[in-house]
Amino acid sequence: MDATTENSQRRSFSIKLWPPSQNTRQMLVERMTNNLTSKSIFTQRYGVLTLEEAEENAKNIEDTAFTTANQHYEKEPDGDGSSAVQLYARECSKLLLEVLKRGPGTKEERGVLASEETKDDKQELESEKVSAAHETLFDISKGKRSFLEAEKAEEILRPLKEPGNSYTKICFSNRSFGLGAAKVAEPILVSLKSQLKEVDISDFIAGRPEAEALEVMKIFAAALEGSILKSLNLSNNALGEKGVRAFGPLLKSQSSMEELYLMNDGISEEAARAVCELIPSTEKLKVLQFHNNMTGDEGALAISEVVKHSTLLEDFRSSSTRIGSEGGIALSEALESCTHLKKLDLRDNMFGVDAGVALSKAFSRHADLTEIYLSYLNLEDQGTIAIVNALKESAPLLAVLELAGNDVTAEAAPVISACIAVKQHLVKLNLAENELKDEGAVHISKALEEGHNQLEEVDMSANFIRRAGARLLAQVVIKKPGFKLLNINSNIISEEGIDEMKEIFKKSTDLLGPLDENDPEGGEGDEESGEGEGNEDELESKLKNLEVGGQDD
Repeated sequence: MDATTENSQRRSFSIKLWPPSQNTRQMLVERMTNNLTSKSIFTQRYGVLTLEEAEENAKNIEDTAFTTANQHYEKEPDGDGSSAVQLYARECSKLLLEVLKRGPGTKEERGVLASEETKDDKQELESEKVSAAHETLFDISKGKRSFLEAEKAEEILRPLKEPGNSYTKICFSNRSFGLGAAKVAEPILVSLKSQLKEVDISDFIAGRPEAEALEVMKIFAAALEGSILKSLNLSNNALGEKGVRAFGPLLKSQSSMEELYLMNDGISEEAARAVCELIPSTEKLKVLQFHNNMTGDEGALAISEVVKHSTLLEDFRSSSTRIGSEGGIALSEALESCTHLKKLDLRDNMFGVDAGVALSKAFSRHADLTEIYLSYLNLEDQGTIAIVNALKESAPLLAVLELAGNDVTAEAAPVISACIAVKQHLVKLNLAENELKDEGAVHISKALEEGHNQLEEVDMSANFIRRAGARLLAQVVIKKPGFKLLNINSNIISEEGIDEMKEIFKKSTDLLGPLDENDPEGGEGDEESGEGEGNEDELESKLKNLEVGGQDD
């Protein structure tokens, strides 16, 4: 197997870093427990916690950090979940430090805390009761995931029964409703449906047998049928076609919906067709998200029909949905009608060159685009060139451009740089895991040189970049007033080049990402091509004279 074939196969899928496994989470709890009970600078100063105290605190820390990171992953997707993992680690560290500095509690304090914890539910209910007339959001998703049965449901949903309450938004996520709990919720939802505008019932049947889960869905769907919702979130419920059809009465009754979320729902070809069949109108739809499903090409054809009639669509996400060339072309053609589009996320599919070219035609109609996520689509040079040529003439306020992992070579660099040069509102640029090399790095650097004062993040990791390209890129971004991170890891920068990078960022070390996966020996076989370390200065001299320009597709 040659390197090109291996590289192409490697990029046909991506590794998901989030969510962590239960074993990983438990190991972290054990590690934090050990930190809280072992001798260290902090425990010497503030005191060692008892094992019981440490275990309780460690579990609370991990649960809080996981919830925060998971919410970030859902709201600010990054494809592989790496930013969620980083946030998870940061939150755990921050909270652990807070507990260490607080130190152990006395027996009396622990007794008071335990007493207060037993009163939490009652106090929460009293507080909700007082404010029910003024609150608009009722949210039971906070804290640990739990199974909800009839008795607990009666208690936790009581504020929704208060006469004259003003709740227009409900979030039942992260609680697994059993049949008994669903029957408790049913009359409450019926009584509220005339005032509800936003309903989030994502992840509300986790761990339930299929028969029970489907029955719970049917109860909720019947109770909410006829409501006039602006937003409906059914994500993380492993719906499949059966689940989609279980929600049929609710979906069929919605003609004014502005946001629909069906992420991580097992939306297969059949389920996608059911969605298309059941939703009567998408004329007002502004947000449509299908992330992490098994839609495939046939399913994409059905979703394309929904997209085609969603002319007000502003945010469309169909990342990690196993869509190939045929489905990609259909979606791209459907997107031509969405002239108000602001955010597009199609990452981690198998579009290929033809779908990329089709997508470029849609971009000529998308003047309002601010965020574009097109990583890992197998676009290659031809598809990428078509897209950036179209974007150069459109999307003047583009802030995020991601084209990582598309087998893009230095040949496409002049066209990419020509597009980037005119995108003065650019905040984040991701061209990682391509083959742009030094020539591409210098083209991009020259494009970013003038203006771009809003630039915060550039990722050109894993691009076979050497010392010359890395140095110039660093010299350009370090001058941007609000710059936050340059990721140039996993390249082939010499040891001298690494030292130069660190010198450039010596006053702002946090702006330079890790370089631990750089391979200074990675290009040893390139001497014959004139790209060895000894030719870097000559190469840089030539590349610095390059002008940012384009070429026709």
